[in-house]
Amino acid sequence: KMKNSFSFYIFLAVLSHHFSGTKCSNEATAEGDIIIGGLFPIHESVTVTVNDDGRENRTSRLVHSLIMVHALEEINQKRELGNLTLGYLILDSCGDVTTALIQTQSFMMRNSNNRQDCAQQSSPPVLVVIGDYYSEISIRVTGQLHLEYIPEISYGATSGFLSDKTRFPSFMRTVPQDDHQARAIAQILDHYGWTWVGVVATDSEYGRYITERLWHHATKKGICFAFISVLPDALNDESHEERINSTIKSIIDNRNVSVIISFAKAYCMIDIFGKLLKYPQARGKVWLASDIWSQSPEVLSSQNYKLSDIGTIFGITLKSGNTTKFERYLDDLDENPNHHDNNTFLANFLNEHGTNSSEELKKLIYPYAVFSIELAVKAIAQAVKDLCTNRNCKTQPLRPLELRRALRKATFHMEEKSYSFDHHGDLNSGYDIILWKQTQDSLDVNNILAYYSIEHQNLTFTSQETQQGNVTSRCTDSCRPGYRKTSVTGQPGCCYQCEPCAENQYSNTNDSETCHPCKENYYSKNTSSVCLPRKTDFLKWGDVYLIVLLSFTSLGAVLTIVVGIIFLAHWNTPVVRSSVGPLCIILLLSLMITFTSVILFGGQPNSSQCQARQVVFGLSFTLCVSCIMVKSFKIVLAFEFDPVIQSVLKKLYKPYLIIAVCMAGQVVIVTTWLIHSPPNTDSEITQKNMKLIFCNEKLIPAFGAMLAYIGLLALICFGVAFKGRKLPDSYNDAKFITFAMLIYFISWIMFGPVYVNVTGKYLPAVEMIVILISCYGILFCQFFTKCYIILCKKEANTEKAFRCNIRNYSMNHKGSEDELSSNRVENPTLSASVEAPSHWHERLI
Repeated sequence: KMKNSFSFYIFLAVLSHHFSGTKCSNEATAEGDIIIGGLFPIHESVTVTVNDDGRENRTSRLVHSLIMVHALEEINQKRELGNLTLGYLILDSCGDVTTALIQTQSFMMRNSNNRQDCAQQSSPPVLVVIGDYYSEISIRVTGQLHLEYIPEISYGATSGFLSDKTRFPSFMRTVPQDDHQARAIAQILDHYGWTWVGVVATDSEYGRYITERLWHHATKKGICFAFISVLPDALNDESHEERINSTIKSIIDNRNVSVIISFAKAYCMIDIFGKLLKYPQARGKVWLASDIWSQSPEVLSSQNYKLSDIGTIFGITLKSGNTTKFERYLDDLDENPNHHDNNTFLANFLNEHGTNSSEELKKLIYPYAVFSIELAVKAIAQAVKDLCTNRNCKTQPLRPLELRRALRKATFHMEEKSYSFDHHGDLNSGYDIILWKQTQDSLDVNNILAYYSIEHQNLTFTSQETQQGNVTSRCTDSCRPGYRKTSVTGQPGCCYQCEPCAENQYSNTNDSETCHPCKENYYSKNTSSVCLPRKTDFLKWGDVYLIVLLSFTSLGAVLTIVVGIIFLAHWNTPVVRSSVGPLCIILLLSLMITFTSVILFGGQPNSSQCQARQVVFGLSFTLCVSCIMVKSFKIVLAFEFDPVIQSVLKKLYKPYLIIAVCMAGQVVIVTTWLIHSPPNTDSEITQKNMKLIFCNEKLIPAFGAMLAYIGLLALICFGVAFKGRKLPDSYNDAKFITFAMLIYFISWIMFGPVYVNVTGKYLPAVEMIVILISCYGILFCQFFTKCYIILCKKEANTEKAFRCNIRNYSMNHKGSEDELSSNRVENPTLSASVEAPSHWHERLI
């Protein structure tokens, strides 16, 4: 195994000779008892480029390596590890995977040489490596370092794949993984209502993973991607220019996209912004920068671009640290390049920038890097301290595997807070949301707008006021309240149509997905955002039609009472006696109750009222018709000449029993109705969106049976009365009963079709009118003529007048006096010596 590994290292060493002439081959070293490796993308490209003034560019992450140097020197100066000192070996990955793998061999070969020459142990092995910044580099490097069990602590690699300890057991990091960053970005988009966005990413582990996670979280919030542009991860890729142009075209073509999320590297953004400035319609966008370039002002300053030319730039940054001590370190930095032979990166930078090198370096400080790199150094120092407390680490050197285990268990402190790695080797410290601001002299990329807590998964905005809520980035306009979103076939969920809410439905929020039905007793019109209380409708007491009907009802009741008083006052007169006085009083009482039942058809219905009004009307009017039917039988019985028929009728004629039997039949009908399915209140919605309250008769056959039963009794009355229509004028009840029943039949025959076709609150008025017509017909025909004789023709209200009238009728009637005598019906109230025609009179009174 040792031989094979050594051969592999020789192969990579030969391959690395190709890079020996580049700036990537420089290094920074310092001796110590424990050596910590450092891998930083000090140059962003293998091929070094220069600015117009001849200075090398893309060395912005040189400061990252100096943060590590400063943190290690501070620990040594404070003697936090006692007599142990920390040294370092810092190499340049140049932001390139291949270069990083070659540089990693320097760490591994040092350990391999140390193992092969155990006796001398001229140089301590590299126990841990801090870096790299990029996820795609860290994924490859940690796999290689794991061959020697060397742990890697990244300060910027955020890919979620690296949380898999089965694949990457030696990897740890002082930053959260990208799934949390994707959640934070999705919350920012949701906060501002940006649902139609573009995404720019690199074709790398980092770019693919965070794009997928952002899509996952954004979809849950109703956010869609208008386009995803994938750029090559390597700057020297042959398709780089073509992909950049394709990205520019996507931005220009999608005019509704005002917000673009970028996971690209800083040098890609320089090229994108440079080309976008050629298209005025592509300016003024909102750019949401991921942590990979959110604090890289050089994307604008390197080409002298103005923020106002680009638009607005938000940034997601890792938790920021206090840069004060590090700035003092840079201020005290010896700017003589010859004094930094152990750090060729710094020496070259000092040679290029001269006496203002410290100020230039301070411009390149990333606050998040200060926090993450210092925290990584603190973790290593604490792990070493834990291992060397009961052990002489100078005589018993530490091994990488020991340190890895100790790192996973260590609890370390910084800025008065405690930190430790979780079971994934991650450290979830949260994010800062920044908003770039253009100042008169420079670009401020450290302006914190909000904080994102990983623990609570929420955004907390600072007191700063932003105007970004005015920016709209939607596929379609927002659906106003009163409308709902409906999907369009073949389009993503963010591209929808707005359909109006139907009647009696509403939506009270923008972009509502459903229209909610109004609650009971509420209604709404089309496109409504609220439901209004529904007004109730019924035949109100103040309605003019009901007032008129109640006036006639009151008049009928008064007339009934007046008639009753007249009859009682003239109780013993022939007119009252011939009308069968007791039956008339019962008849008047039933009419009075029927008139009263009309009142129950007005006002707001309730269950008791619905049941009472039909029952009271049915029973009272049945009593009324029954009394009239008995009177009809009485008249026919008095003037029947056939002795056989008269004998049968006389036996059957039991007036109060007949009335009771007739009433019993109606009682059975209404009782069955009330028990089986009684009338009750019901409601329906009218065309005017009012709630009509009405009585639902429910069991229509029972209602029909009640009316039919009354009709049957009325038909019998009509038939019997019609038979006696030619009786003497003094006994003309049969004629008037016939007229009364005709009025009843006509009114109720008209009632049927009218009742079926009339709707609304005036439906009860139809039945009220028919009842009043029937009552007035009986009252007029049965009593008004008699009251007229009683009050105005008193001479006709005598027994002499009645006998005379009967005598005249008998003279014109067929038959003999003997036949009349044989049909005599004794009446104890009259004298036995009365002539034969008076016998008819006696039968009636």
